[in-house]
Amino acid sequence: MIDVSIVMPCLDERRTLAHCIAVARRALDILEARHALAGEIIVADNGSTDGSRELAHRLGARVVDVRRRGYGAAVCGGFTAAHGRYLVMGDADGSYDFVEAVPMVEALMNGADLCMGSRFAGEIKPGAMPWKNRYIGNPVLTGILNLLFRVHVGDAHCGLRALTKGCFKRLRLEGSGMELASEMVIKAALLDERVAEVPVTLSPDMRDRPPHLRPWRDGWRHLRYLLMLSPSWLFALPAAVLGALALAILATMTVSWLSHAEATVFGNYWAILAGSSLTLSHIGIVLALAGQLYGIRNRYRRVPRFLQSLAPWLTLETMLVAGLAIIAAGLAILIAVVAYWSAHSLAAIANVLPAVIGTCAVAIGTQNILGGFLLAIVSGNEAEFMQVQPLAAPEPALPPLPAIEEAAERRAAAGGQGM
Repeated sequence: MIDVSIVMPCLDERRTLAHCIAVARRALDILEARHALAGEIIVADNGSTDGSRELAHRLGARVVDVRRRGYGAAVCGGFTAAHGRYLVMGDADGSYDFVEAVPMVEALMNGADLCMGSRFAGEIKPGAMPWKNRYIGNPVLTGILNLLFRVHVGDAHCGLRALTKGCFKRLRLEGSGMELASEMVIKAALLDERVAEVPVTLSPDMRDRPPHLRPWRDGWRHLRYLLMLSPSWLFALPAAVLGALALAILATMTVSWLSHAEATVFGNYWAILAGSSLTLSHIGIVLALAGQLYGIRNRYRRVPRFLQSLAPWLTLETMLVAGLAIIAAGLAILIAVVAYWSAHSLAAIANVLPAVIGTCAVAIGTQNILGGFLLAIVSGNEAEFMQVQPLAAPEPALPPLPAIEEAAERRAAAGGQGM
């Protein structure tokens, strides 16, 4: 029985592969000696043409061919094929010491679902990381990730990390490129997985060619993925701010108009701007809700509390009725405007506020109806948007390390076989 699988994504890494496999073998020997854990080494080959596959075979590693190109695709392909219940990932370029993954596996044994390595809490050797990655790229992206998703990790993009097989299945990872590093942490946070972190060392890689990493391209891929998985920040927050400002302007102008008070600083142009902003705000809220429901539907996001309380109202019928009511109110206002215009010899109307409010209401009501059907489609063609399958319960925590070690000693004393 295999307990630990060390997975190395590989694309033409013949020069460094022997060293990495030897270090990984040393790590597995330590885990076997300490905790009676059996292990395997998997090389997830992503189309190597330099003999890396053949070398890995000769060195006793199991080679998994991953046709889908990309770092993330190779990692996921290796994890899927792995037999172990503890999965370790690390680059095959010699930059990480797999022995430092031993504390990661021990953290998993003590109840963590995902254990991150932290190069900043550990050591970054001279020449191992370009200055723009060390002082700009990694700190900025890690800070944004911690802000958007309330994750408390010091290094969200370390390439040496470990997770349980159950956690891997729950995360439903999809990224094919370097953005997988962010996706793994984000989805773990969205699912309330238990995340630990241990210091690791980053050394200069041992290759004689440039790395596969492209800082600006891969940095943008990470950033856009952060936004894709955060509909609240991408859609809801800007929509809420824009909608609040628009409502404040329209309310001020309406009160002034109805009370026949002196004109405010807001004129017709402000009314038109506020009306369009309110319409944009509404569609932003619909898109934010669609993003939330998509994540819930695909089971990589838990249902937020505010959605749980709104569940009885989140139905297609509610959206349709509300949309029709808003359209009716807008049409009533526009009919009143036409009646006023007709009663005054078709003369131009100085104040465009009523027309803006009526037009805005018709547009928002229409968006509400179309948005209702969109949410129903995103929810799996369900009229009740929150009718989604519940997430699988997390795996129960394993006994702490001392208990595991005592059990292993008792098996050994009884002549039993270790795991």
